Amino acid sequence: MVDVKLIYFAWVRERIGRNEEEIFPPAAVVTVADLARWLAGRGEEYANAFADPDVVRAAIDRRHVQPGAPIAGAREIAFFPPMTGG
Repeated sequence: MVDVKLIYFAWVRERIGRNEEEIFPPAAVVTVADLARWLAGRGEEYANAFADPDVVRAAIDRRHVQPGAPIAGAREIAFFPPMTGG
């Protein structure tokens, strides 16, 4: 897999301690859910951010996606908590 830019928003960003980063996920990481699990194994801050993967939402190249969405070809993947209106 080529490098992909990850962007973190709201409490996901706060828990990880960074706004964004570029990564080279292993070949076995093929979906958003795989990526979240792989990130959770990168350290305590990531484990805290992805402790409940059903809560964290994702977007690939600025389009909201489900956890099973493939990440192949993605240039940017964003992770964020559920949004509420007001």
